[in-house]
Amino acid sequence: MPSHGSLTKAGKVRTQTPKIPPKPKRTPIPRIKNHKKYIRRVAYAQQRA
Repeated sequence: MPSHGSLTKAGKVRTQTPKIPPKPKRTPIPRIKNHKKYIRRVAYAQQRA
């Protein structure tokens, strides 16, 4: 009974794909982040009420 694939071909595609460096992730300054949360939570809620 044959297996699902030979071990000689294992990981072939992954090793051939070019390594792309990840984009640098920058979190906003905490003060700005908190202000956006405030606007979403409080100011937007008052606007809808």
